[in-house]
Amino acid sequence: MGERYEERESRLDGAVVWTRQVSHGPVRPVLPDGCMDLLWIDGRLLVAGPDTHAYESSEVAGGRFTGIRFAPGTAPALLGVPAHELRDRRVDLADLWPGAEVRVLTERVADAADPAAALESLALRRAAATGPPDPLMRSVAGELALGRSVAATARTAGLGARQPHRRSLAAFGYGPKTLARVLRLQRALALVRTGMPYADAALAAGCTDQAHLAREMRELAGTTLTAYCETLANSDTAQPSGSRTTA
Repeated sequence: MGERYEERESRLDGAVVWTRQVSHGPVRPVLPDGCMDLLWIDGRLLVAGPDTHAYESSEVAGGRFTGIRFAPGTAPALLGVPAHELRDRRVDLADLWPGAEVRVLTERVADAADPAAALESLALRRAAATGPPDPLMRSVAGELALGRSVAATARTAGLGARQPHRRSLAAFGYGPKTLARVLRLQRALALVRTGMPYADAALAAGCTDQAHLAREMRELAGTTLTAYCETLANSDTAQPSGSRTTA
């Protein structure tokens, strides 16, 4: 498998602009990361919703993919659609926004010398014209990303027993417990990528032990830690496991 991946911090708060080039072999599955992406692929603008399992892409070698990855809880306000409606889906932007508007935007990105920069500008203009994301849910995502428990996070946010789940569906696409699992897995994988032993990474990320992390890998990522690391070793450039492509 030959892949090159590059990313940079976006001018849009919390977002990341990325590009991915596949030179040979299959495209690596996308692992859940709590995020949503706006994508530019084969002359199309698409949206990647929040994943609850590994997403197998049908893209082929030779492709170049560009996207802007929004921080958990920030995309629904910008896109104008609750996250749960896009859970485990890849949809054309024209299915969410007026077709005439999307055609203009598509032409603008297609004519740009740098599609990644054009995509970022699109997102910045849209964000300026829409309301801000739910600040409480952004706080919840931040607390969970630090490894805080769902119960402690709800108490800190001043939320009742049922409020976090309802608001999380709209902001993240699923409940806070699922988001906590996804973010914990991402913490563990980030540590594994540094060379930390699996058992140590599991404990540092908040798993009870290595077996717990192994179960989360099977259920959320559809693979094993060993297979994941082998895939990284075969890539031209190591990349975060959440970078998106589409079916």
